[in-house]
Amino acid sequence: RFCRRHPGGARLLVSHAGQDATDAFVAFHVDKVLVSKYLKPLQIGELAPDQPSVEPTKNEMLVKDFRELRATVERMGLLEPNQLFFFLLLAHILLLDTAAWLILFYFGTSLMPFVFSLLVLTVSQVQASWLQHDLGHLSVFRKTKWNHLLHKFVMCHLIGASAKWWTLLHSQHHAKPNCFHKDPDIDMHPFLFTLGKKFSVEV
Repeated sequence: RFCRRHPGGARLLVSHAGQDATDAFVAFHVDKVLVSKYLKPLQIGELAPDQPSVEPTKNEMLVKDFRELRATVERMGLLEPNQLFFFLLLAHILLLDTAAWLILFYFGTSLMPFVFSLLVLTVSQVQASWLQHDLGHLSVFRKTKWNHLLHKFVMCHLIGASAKWWTLLHSQHHAKPNCFHKDPDIDMHPFLFTLGKKFSVEV
């Protein structure tokens, strides 16, 4: 039942089975105390002291350096969002949306007003897509609930797409970025991303 409620779906949970998923876990989960409550009944055991905690394909020193860097970045407060910036960004998007509508309302749908309105709306939609991306990553507000609410507003009402669909696919993308058949971003249109010898052969 937990898999159905998990934002990344069952595929995300399975993708880290048998691996040290510490870094992915830390990156994906804002409220680690809440998530630990879900994880407790799923725990099947601990690694023996003589077992390696890093995947054999990963450089242990590199992983250690990365974790130290992340801890330093968090201590410096560099991951703290500036909520004024996000508020002004939302206001800017709403203003551009309104301007695009008003251009057509006052000047009609002849070629020049239509093109100008289209340009204004395009800028607005691109800005909205980046705002929903940050909200979807739960990186704007401290409370997950507020991120979800505003994400739904921006994604569903301003862009006209499904917030749930985006969260599911984007979580899977970050779990296995650029892995063919595992990253839905390249699975949907692989022929746009067939760069490099290995990937071209795989496709």
